[in-house]
Amino acid sequence: MPLEIDGAMGEGGGQVLRVSTALSAILGTPIRIQNIRVKRSPPGLRPQHKTAVEALSRMSNASVEGLRVGSTSLSFTPEGLEGGHFSFDTGTAGSISLVLQSLLPVMAFSRAPSRVEVRGGTNNPFAPAVDYLEEVLLPTVSSMGLPASLHLVRRGFYPRGGGIVVAEVDPVERLQPITLTEFQNVKEGSGVAYSARLPCHIVDRMAQSARRTLEAAAYPNVKMRLECLQPNDKGCAVNPGTGILLFAKIQPRGVIGSDSLGELGKPAEEVGHEAASTLIEQLAPRAPVDKFLGDQLIPYMALASGTSVLRVSELTLHAVTCMAVSTLVTGSRFTMVGSLGSSAIITCGGRDQSR
Repeated sequence: MPLEIDGAMGEGGGQVLRVSTALSAILGTPIRIQNIRVKRSPPGLRPQHKTAVEALSRMSNASVEGLRVGSTSLSFTPEGLEGGHFSFDTGTAGSISLVLQSLLPVMAFSRAPSRVEVRGGTNNPFAPAVDYLEEVLLPTVSSMGLPASLHLVRRGFYPRGGGIVVAEVDPVERLQPITLTEFQNVKEGSGVAYSARLPCHIVDRMAQSARRTLEAAAYPNVKMRLECLQPNDKGCAVNPGTGILLFAKIQPRGVIGSDSLGELGKPAEEVGHEAASTLIEQLAPRAPVDKFLGDQLIPYMALASGTSVLRVSELTLHAVTCMAVSTLVTGSRFTMVGSLGSSAIITCGGRDQSR
């Protein structure tokens, strides 16, 4: 009998679907999910969710029922992870990062190295940017013994997407547990202000605004890379778009990230200030794991061989939901010290202590 999962649990979004199907593929556990994204408008699968499940089904030789845009129920029965080369396309500006969040742990436990090309949106609202995965997530999971790389071939923005990202992962027999609890100081700050098919003064203004905001908060000397892509550049998006990402490396280890997207009528100075203000807020609790990374690390903690401990800058409903799903599928047990909206410590016994 498949494991029954209520897609309306916790925050009730696409995360329940992505995490449960990824863990199902890794562990070979058949699942059936009801009420998929019923708390969202519109409810049910969107193109990026459909792409993620299609990708997982191909990579795990799974049989799937209910895989269509708008579906609120789905059955997923995996057979085994082989590895290899794959290519997937959301067909829209759907987030490449959210697709890769499902695929990366599956690639880690495949029987052979994997190379995946995903097409869609690289910088989206309400989703981590591909740059964030590259600069924050992958360096963190590498300390768990996971060798993985990302290559941003072309940026992609709403509405047409068209971005291209290539991920490569060598498989592992086991993941090491992770402990990220100490925050001594900020070692260095960096960032990238990017644009496509827009005047280059926009990236300059975003970067200058971010620097001023960070310097006022006693975070000087931020190294900023400016990326102003034009139609003749290989990595230029098919639609105009702009934004900024900021990163702070923490001593003894850890990376805190933030970003802000530009939009029509939003001054470049506001975009830069917004990203810098978010970074400052995430640094204030002096925790080495930001609120965005916290929920992304939960599945890796559940799969690790040993006890992992994180101190997050802010405990989010996304993280709590991810813990609930991971416990349901893997049996790994989580404990929390802290409350929603505040800094918290998350502990997981990993696969060694699952029921």
